[in-house]
Amino acid sequence: MSELPTNDWSPADNPYSIAVSEANWWKATVALTIGRMREQPTQVGFFDSAQIDARTLVVALRQVLMAAKLEQIALAELGIDQAVGDELAKAQERFEKALPGIKEIRDGLTHFEDWARGAGRGAQATARKNGSTEREVARDFWSFGYDPTADTVTMGPFTISVPAAETATRQLHTAIYTAARSVDLARTLAVRAEADEALTAAGITHAPPDGQVLLSPGADLRVWLSLNLPGDQAQLRHDVARRTVAAITAAGLTLASNSHPQAHDLHDRLAGAEALLVQRR
Repeated sequence: MSELPTNDWSPADNPYSIAVSEANWWKATVALTIGRMREQPTQVGFFDSAQIDARTLVVALRQVLMAAKLEQIALAELGIDQAVGDELAKAQERFEKALPGIKEIRDGLTHFEDWARGAGRGAQATARKNGSTEREVARDFWSFGYDPTADTVTMGPFTISVPAAETATRQLHTAIYTAARSVDLARTLAVRAEADEALTAAGITHAPPDGQVLLSPGADLRVWLSLNLPGDQAQLRHDVARRTVAAITAAGLTLASNSHPQAHDLHDRLAGAEALLVQRR
């Protein structure tokens, strides 16, 4: 069982999974917002609801990209195979290529205090450097709007296709999930290697098919440990179960019951033919 108090959880412990969570939220926001944009709009004061939703869509699309950025940071910190990060980077590039100007449109909306004066960074800064006055820059990079006929969102010189946004979001979300799954697999294999080493050091045979103990390969991203002894040899089963629990615990790992996570009678459960989950403490 974990030695950390129940209130000591922090998202900083697993940023790679936070990236997946945020990608899920923003993917859902994209789908919900686009669905509303294509419905018959309603008036909210002086404003058309589709135009309001278009602003939300831009922010949501940018946030999906930020989830990918967090995943990349987590991959690097965890030392995951560079090929995983490279695949995610390719997905990010495809997303940005499908939605040219998404960063600039988001910046124009969220930093309107600068963009309305032509004093923004990025594309506006480049325009100023090329000789345009701030007034001209502000004019050229303004006029946000959703065109329901073309199904596009435009701000100044930038236009993104809403159908392209749907496809790009699904694809980048899948890439983020796939990258995170690679982290889970790497961690699973590391736990299995530690358990294997602990059992070997304790002299507990665990090579299939005749080992006293069996370790699952981790294909389900979890490592299971079970006894591989005849059911009529109760004393031997209890002896091996106690030695196994002691070896796993000494290695800094824990065993847990899937059906009763708080259970402490682990050697009895193992001896009684229950498969236990191997975890890091």
